[in-house]
Amino acid sequence: MKALPKVKELVEDYSPLRWDLGVQRLALAAVVFAVLYLLLVVVCIPGRVNVELNRPSPKTIYAPREAIDEYTTGQLRQAAAAAVPEVFDYIPTVEEEALGAVADFFARVAEIRDDIELSGDEKIGAFQALFDTELPASTAEALHSEKVILLDLENRLKEALKEVFEQGVKINGVETAQKQIEHEIALFPFDVRLKQVAEKLAAPLVKPNMIANYDATAANQETARQAVDPVILQRDTLIVSEGELVTEKQIAQLESLGLLRGKQADYGGIIGLFVLLLIIFILVSIYLSQYLRNVYDSPKMLLLLGLVVIITLLITILATYFSPFWIPAAMGVILVTVMFGYRLAVLMNLVFALLVGFITGSEISYLLIALTGGLAAIYAVSRVSQRGDLAKAGLYVAGTNAATILAQFLFWGSLSLETGVLKELGYALVAGVGSGLLSSIIAIGLLPYLESAFGLTTSITLLELSNPNHPLLRRLQTTAPGTYYHSMMVCNLAEAAAEAVNADPLLTRVGAYYHDIGKIKRPYFFTENQLSGENPHDKISPNLSAMIIRLHIKDGVELARKYRLPLVIEDIIRQHHGTSLIAYFYQQAVESSNGEQVFIDNFCYEGPLPQTKEAAIIMLADAVEAGARSLAKPVGIRVEGLIRRIIKDKLNSGQMDECDLTLKELDQIGDTFAKIMAGIYHTRVEYPEKDLRAEIEGSALR
Repeated sequence: MKALPKVKELVEDYSPLRWDLGVQRLALAAVVFAVLYLLLVVVCIPGRVNVELNRPSPKTIYAPREAIDEYTTGQLRQAAAAAVPEVFDYIPTVEEEALGAVADFFARVAEIRDDIELSGDEKIGAFQALFDTELPASTAEALHSEKVILLDLENRLKEALKEVFEQGVKINGVETAQKQIEHEIALFPFDVRLKQVAEKLAAPLVKPNMIANYDATAANQETARQAVDPVILQRDTLIVSEGELVTEKQIAQLESLGLLRGKQADYGGIIGLFVLLLIIFILVSIYLSQYLRNVYDSPKMLLLLGLVVIITLLITILATYFSPFWIPAAMGVILVTVMFGYRLAVLMNLVFALLVGFITGSEISYLLIALTGGLAAIYAVSRVSQRGDLAKAGLYVAGTNAATILAQFLFWGSLSLETGVLKELGYALVAGVGSGLLSSIIAIGLLPYLESAFGLTTSITLLELSNPNHPLLRRLQTTAPGTYYHSMMVCNLAEAAAEAVNADPLLTRVGAYYHDIGKIKRPYFFTENQLSGENPHDKISPNLSAMIIRLHIKDGVELARKYRLPLVIEDIIRQHHGTSLIAYFYQQAVESSNGEQVFIDNFCYEGPLPQTKEAAIIMLADAVEAGARSLAKPVGIRVEGLIRRIIKDKLNSGQMDECDLTLKELDQIGDTFAKIMAGIYHTRVEYPEKDLRAEIEGSALR
């Protein structure tokens, strides 16, 4: 609490580089806007949710807008690419080389067989030399078969090779092709040894004639991918339910929507949020400039309003980590209602509801709870008579929240007798009631600090000060009863006049209660308290009497500070006499001066002049009430004449120069005073003594 005076001084001295009002207002709006915008961007844009793979989802999530389902689209495109057949290039020379090798083999066999110079063993050795691998002599001997048989074997082997190569031999199909050739050779109608020769010859000739073309395959696959249309996630599509185990597909969909914490922000969302927040600021500014000029023209009040909004947003963000039903948005509404009035609170309730909508991802359920709870708070707070009644406002909000939650469960058809639904409803109701109570608790805790830091006097503070049991008023009543009665009369006059000229009636009433509390220190020096008829001023000089009379202002300020009265009440105490002349003692001093000079300043109050309508009205009411008591016969016309004369004298002496009362308003004040004084000092019918006694006895019996 020791730091509060420094904060208060900082706020009161706020005038950056002595800018004019417009620049100060713009700078404040820019700072508050930047803080709110950054908070909303950090919370709303990159990550409304924080989910983990194969872990339960903390909330039910719907798609807030249309977006491409990258995961499903990727799966479909991958399947389309996988269905594309591989592209191969046909190599015709492989078949040609194989057939040529077969023809060349049988030609050399014919040459060796027909060579008459070679012996039989030499021919067998030559036949064996035609193969890269070892060929048994018995097998090689079979090549001595007739020419017709060898020619038939050659043709059959060529046909088998052609058939295999026409089917296509791939790198990974060589072994299969070789087995196919072996199967075909096994069906040949020849000697087993000739079949073995054919197998030995054909095996190394079976080579790949289909070579994979990877570039062409990749191009075809890409064409197939592009032919698949993107899958669109429609707005309000269910992504994941609360408590459901999060899958890889759901994480990818949340990422596509920009809803994952820590993922790249949606720049469209960032720009949209900026524009929406700017629209809200512009509309609030227009409203303030048109209907709440006292707030619009006060940088201190604008700073306070911005601070309340920022605090409310921070607490809203914090509450969402537990449950959106716990959001105490009504706290901000309560503070605005108490410090600024219900007219601004209605507008700010809409603003707070929109902020809740931003934070909760446009969930209308939570927005409605914030809206209805705020309206209940405005109704409750506008009727408070003391600070403790703010707790009752929390009950109003709690009840409204519970009713709104139950109504929404019924409206959306979510209410059933299933255990899970009842459990969810029960938690929502508990959180909604807790939100209302939490709103009032936080508001009660913050209000004194905000009042102290900004030098603000709220209606609750004034209502508490108007309690007759306040220690200072009780002390005034017992120590200076005449002054207490005088203050009550001034209160009646001033409050009615304040209502007539659109001043603050409550502030005027409380100011009137305390305007003469300085008389507590020396009560018998003031006429209204001289019940015994003895006047102590008869025994002292006029100068001393005037000084004692003037001191009741200083004494009143000291008592106000001792009892921690608000600064605005202290100002009324200091200003309610302005620099008026204490005419009675001045006249006494002039008459007893024996020609010596009398300084008029010694018989004037020190001021300052009234700075507000309320202080000026109390000055006039104080003078009128005191003047009316001095009249010998305060009848209607004489009292009204006195009222007009006092107002005119105060105006002509410059006492109204520094307040913003107009001549028309002074005339309205005079009319109000005259009406009330006529009711107090009306003429009464004089009853005969017999009739009067009968009336009194009748009243006693009643």
